Amino acid sequence: MIDLRSDTITQPTAAMRQAMAQAVVGDDVLGDDPTVQALEDDTAALLGKAAAVFMPSGTMTNQVALRLHTEPGDEVILESQAHIYYYEGGGPAALSGVMCRLVPGHQGIITAAQVEAVLRPEDPHFPRTKLVCLENTHNRGGGKIFPLAEIEAIARLCGDRGLQLHLDGARFWNACIAQNISPANYAAPFDTISVCFSKGLGAPVGSALVGTVEQMARARRFRKMFGGGMRQAGIIAAGALYALREQRDRLAEDHAHAQQLAQDLAQVDGISLDPATVETNIVVFQTPGIAAPALVDALKPLGVALLPVGAEALRAVTSLMVTSAQIAQVAGKVAEALKSLQ
Repeated sequence: MIDLRSDTITQPTAAMRQAMAQAVVGDDVLGDDPTVQALEDDTAALLGKAAAVFMPSGTMTNQVALRLHTEPGDEVILESQAHIYYYEGGGPAALSGVMCRLVPGHQGIITAAQVEAVLRPEDPHFPRTKLVCLENTHNRGGGKIFPLAEIEAIARLCGDRGLQLHLDGARFWNACIAQNISPANYAAPFDTISVCFSKGLGAPVGSALVGTVEQMARARRFRKMFGGGMRQAGIIAAGALYALREQRDRLAEDHAHAQQLAQDLAQVDGISLDPATVETNIVVFQTPGIAAPALVDALKPLGVALLPVGAEALRAVTSLMVTSAQIAQVAGKVAEALKSLQ
């Protein structure tokens, strides 16, 4: 099966499995796990921040970030298709009691001017705007990269208005590799950053929240409250640490595969796709007149797995589990499946 549903389907490499099997562990809730500590130290240093906290998922790191920056009744500004709003189970309302103010972006990208336009005045009638959240790369934006210059403009606005700035960096490493910008420089404008190890980096489990020492002490309290305290977590942290140290640079290969796939799919009759919109490892294409779920079903017997992301839109995500030879087969199989549906 050529599995392009997500970069979350990655399997640990043999070397990663060995690192996990040999990990020195302790009780992380008690602060005794040296492998978790090494992962947190490496991640914080790489992003140019003081501290990090390892958690089971990116949803948890994002939701803990919202909770540490806000109080119930506050307002959080998000792009309208943001993962925090769209895919995290209503967490902002359920876990932090905050309102989400949505700003429509272009492929998930918003501007400082758009953020400024929705800021609330100081008035007891309104919720207090406390936090702005960005996403880089943007999932529903098709892996769109958030330009550093626009991030810096939004950060200046937040500084002027006393707001905090958080990054959902589930695919932050992809943005860094694609733009050839160091993680520390890309992370510098943010107060907190969530980064993931279990997508393109290929670890089986885990994300980290990064920020100041004081913020991460508060984050640990909410991690425990939300059920994220782990005991001998070094076994999974070892996989994340190996991924962080050894598998970041290879993300460029995923980007090249995505661009090749986009070029091939754009040549298929019945597919609408501009390859120029593909910037990292996510390819979103339209199937005018063909129901996306039907095309997904038609592709399964042909050995290709994709995800529908709209009534007539599909997503393909490249990862270390897909080879160049497999990428070269996909467009032909999509063409074959389309013919079967016409």
